[in-house]
Amino acid sequence: MIATICRKAHFNAAHRLHNPNWSDEKNVAVFGKCNSPFYHGHNFDLEVRIRGEVDQSTGFVMDLAVLGKLIKDEIEERFDHKNLNEDCPEFKNLLPSTENFVKIIYDILKPSLEEGQLLHIVLHETSKNSAEYGDW
Repeated sequence: MIATICRKAHFNAAHRLHNPNWSDEKNVAVFGKCNSPFYHGHNFDLEVRIRGEVDQSTGFVMDLAVLGKLIKDEIEERFDHKNLNEDCPEFKNLLPSTENFVKIIYDILKPSLEEGQLLHIVLHETSKNSAEYGDW
């Protein structure tokens, strides 16, 4: 039997959307308030979904406590209360947009899953804005 599990998490981080190859005027025109040189923060809500075969001996696709610890150790500890532009090497040469951020999270978590397990990430930047990335 195939099933999907979901674990949610929350963390806060700041960022600035700024393309150094563009003029200040173009950055403001494209990114608006998100281009503030003083950065701005978000209360991110994260959803991690794993789809796979249910283990008949446990009834689990994956132990949700194990998934929770993985998210805490690899995502929350890494990004919570950080300035993505300044504190996180993942964004040294990458704009910290929600679209790029969701892919970074996927790339961090995917290697910890068992073969055959599919991963899908939803990252909510605000209650109105989110991005998704994953195997389905």
